[in-house]
Amino acid sequence: MATQGASGVERLVRAALLPVCVAAGVVVVSGFFFPWIVGGVVSGRGWLVVSLLFFGSGLAYLALLPLDDPAADADGRPGAPYLLRVRHVAWRNWASGFLARQDPITFGVPVLVFAAFFAVRLAAPTATTAAVTAAGDVLFGEFAPLFVVATFLAVCYAFFLLVGPWGAIKLGGPDAEPTYTYPTYFAMVFTAGIAAGIVFWGPAESLFHYGSPPPAADVAPRSDAAVVVALSYAFFHWGVSAWSAYLVLGVPIAYFTYCHGAPLRVSTVLAPFLGVDGLDGYAARTVDVLAVFATIGGVATSVAIVGRQFLAGVGFQWGVGFGGVGALLFVAGLVVIYGVSAESGVQRGIRRIAGVNLLLFVLFAALLLAVGPRGFVLDTGTAALGRYAAEFVPMSLRGGGEWAAEWTVWNWSWWFSWAPFAGLFLAALSKGRRVRTVVFTGVVATSAASVCWHLLLGGTALGLQHSGRVDALGAVATNAGAEAVVAFPVFAALPLSRLLMFLFLALIVVFIVTSADTSTLVVSILATERGHAPTTGSIVFWGVLQGCVAGAVLLVGGGESLQTAAVATGGPFALLSVLSLVGLTRTFRRHERGHPTLLDRAAVALVATPLGRFVPFDREN
Repeated sequence: MATQGASGVERLVRAALLPVCVAAGVVVVSGFFFPWIVGGVVSGRGWLVVSLLFFGSGLAYLALLPLDDPAADADGRPGAPYLLRVRHVAWRNWASGFLARQDPITFGVPVLVFAAFFAVRLAAPTATTAAVTAAGDVLFGEFAPLFVVATFLAVCYAFFLLVGPWGAIKLGGPDAEPTYTYPTYFAMVFTAGIAAGIVFWGPAESLFHYGSPPPAADVAPRSDAAVVVALSYAFFHWGVSAWSAYLVLGVPIAYFTYCHGAPLRVSTVLAPFLGVDGLDGYAARTVDVLAVFATIGGVATSVAIVGRQFLAGVGFQWGVGFGGVGALLFVAGLVVIYGVSAESGVQRGIRRIAGVNLLLFVLFAALLLAVGPRGFVLDTGTAALGRYAAEFVPMSLRGGGEWAAEWTVWNWSWWFSWAPFAGLFLAALSKGRRVRTVVFTGVVATSAASVCWHLLLGGTALGLQHSGRVDALGAVATNAGAEAVVAFPVFAALPLSRLLMFLFLALIVVFIVTSADTSTLVVSILATERGHAPTTGSIVFWGVLQGCVAGAVLLVGGGESLQTAAVATGGPFALLSVLSLVGLTRTFRRHERGHPTLLDRAAVALVATPLGRFVPFDREN
């Protein structure tokens, strides 16, 4: 495989991208901060095109930069998992290399399902919507205990792995070393698993719970008590329970891949029952087919949803409207960006854009803390965190009723539907790390970041709404219930509103790119024949298909139906997560004895030497 970033084509593309980024950046920055300079030169869809050119060309340029040290190419070094690499081929061979390596089942079935869905949706839209809605009502109502139990079990198991003896297991054996530094590892895990949903719902979810509190809380809507309840439920839906859904698939995949030679597939969680050699059967392939459908359906509908939010922000800033063409332009721009990132590989595009994402995330949060209602946010946040901790178990076991079905159970199913690709990516990055470190990163650290975000953004929105400075809920009602508009009147009421708006729009793009590039790579892996790395053609096909599904949702409609269908796959994966934990526990009990618990390691660390110094325990990866 040629050194990444060294081809003549990439050098030409980089040379073209840089001046485009600079020119578009000058226009966008002038439009945001010095609108009198640009005046009426750019209007209507021009603002959308210029914005996409700026964000897209900058991210694509970053993804295509060559590695400073080709020997550090983690996609090519012997220690990296082979199937996480992309086999870069010349554009003339994209089609032939792609078609020759596709698994007929994991590739063909999802493509046929999506084609059939939209064909039926066009032929009978009302009947399709009614059927999917009815199926969703049954799943989120009658099967609510499945999601409640599976999620709570995932949290308990994650906690046991964190403090128990099996947390000391090193994935890949005692001599394995991590491929990525810890900051890079955290950045990729967090940004791939959260997507732009955290940007979309950050200011909105708390406000919705404030306006319509859960019945079990027994508080009046829009009251002082409703503020605390609203924020605590946002923490609950985006905290440890949510991230544990990824972990309970990610850890089994990582363990059986690196310690027992299983393939890097979602179906690897069945290895304790089928054996490594039995993972080519129909049961395993069914799991991988469901994973492909859930990933494409889930990410594509997310692209469509945040597309509406980005367009709402551009419209709010410049007072322009967009029809179907504007929506398609946005989706097409995203496809190019995340396609380039996925094709460039984990070590270049995915890793670098994840780092940019995390930096923007921290910068925006710090700025919001500086200009927002800090006193209200900190006081309310402290009370909400206390309620979240005190009521965690009752909240976790409460799944009955319409409100719980529409919010808690739906959220758990949504997280489980994303667990196949997020869990597999977590597993792929975790070679050389101890299980305890994987749990800390995949649940504790990511949950802390999510909670801080909702505390700052949700708390700010609640503070402005509760004080009467902003009527964000009124803006939602005015815009036919569109949650996408919530953030923009909130920012408009704060100092440095234009800078906040600019960073927020950048976060929308970067967050969805960091999930879409990962999902494109993961689906390409699952759809490629086992024993082969996905090619450039595979990345292009699945990236474009993901974009076509998102575009069809925006134009044809059926976004809610497709989203419900994709989320419904969370049911099988919730059940599979319980099965995977049973198999993992049996294997751990058989093969992994004698490991120290976290308390054992702490006790060793606290033993004083004669010189009065502490004996450090071995540094964990």
